[in-house]
Amino acid sequence: MTTPSADDARPATTGRAPAPDPGQPGPGVPADPAETAAVQAEAAAAQAETAAVEAEVAADQAETAFARAPATAAANGDEPLLRLVGIGKNFGPVRVLMDVNLDVPVGQVTALVGDNGAGKSTLIKTIAGIWTQDQGEILWEGKPVQLHSPKDAAALGIATVYQDLALADNLDIVQNMFLGREPVRHWVLDETTMEKEAKRTLADLSVVTVRSVRQPVGSLSGGQRQAVAVARAVLREAKLVILDEPTAALGVTQTRVVLDLIRRLRDQGIAVLVISHNLNDVQAVADRVAVLRLGHMVAVGPLAQYDSQSIVDLMTTGTSRRLAAAPAGPPSAPPPGSSSEH
Repeated sequence: MTTPSADDARPATTGRAPAPDPGQPGPGVPADPAETAAVQAEAAAAQAETAAVEAEVAADQAETAFARAPATAAANGDEPLLRLVGIGKNFGPVRVLMDVNLDVPVGQVTALVGDNGAGKSTLIKTIAGIWTQDQGEILWEGKPVQLHSPKDAAALGIATVYQDLALADNLDIVQNMFLGREPVRHWVLDETTMEKEAKRTLADLSVVTVRSVRQPVGSLSGGQRQAVAVARAVLREAKLVILDEPTAALGVTQTRVVLDLIRRLRDQGIAVLVISHNLNDVQAVADRVAVLRLGHMVAVGPLAQYDSQSIVDLMTTGTSRRLAAAPAGPPSAPPPGSSSEH
């Protein structure tokens, strides 16, 4: 009698292909194209939904980081001339500025924009030393400073030209430029030195429309008066010139004069902070834009990242879907509430 081998003891199915699953297409049988397309579409939709959620989370994280950190310094990485960190200002129970961060680099024009009541005037008056912040810190050339008066700001090199220009119409250009700091020689005013310095400063700024430096300021046009006010700031060796609505109520020709003057300040390495409602002027001269809304700094970054519509959206709603590129600091909508500009 023959003993069965090990091979004979294997199950009969060994070496045979398994029977096909009735629910799956067999070998060589193509899947239903419509069913495959539906499955692929469903998978793509799921991936898109996941990506949208991840993007939303990343935006929230970036928004939080922007709210807690100071604004990015100049693109070249240098220490900004002026840095505001977490600035807050209250007038009684009214919170006018809340956790404002802003960098003003050397040799660049920074435009500060915002609707009425955004806090622009309060912010520039804080920088100018008229008011002292209640929270936060001001750094000048990387060092913390305390500005208790306009004299403190002027000593650092901060000059502010307000809308009224603070010019004496009954005095001539020379007298206005040296008002309060007239040089004296042998106990009398050094008129010769003042006149030479006034002419030199105006020439450096390419102000050629003035007939004579002995011309009364009251006889000048709006653009010429603005030029004299800026020249007075430059004469006092300002490192930062703040211009409050410099083209307000000016015609086209005079506006061009003022915008050219701002460019020349930048070309001389002077930092300029321009407060303006005119977005055409902002687009024409600014290197950077900072948007205030209800006391919050909702966006700061290079002007190239914003178009006019996105700036308007930021000013009115605190956010924008029409940014030309991702902003340096993502917009952060302020919490419910309002503030008044002082």
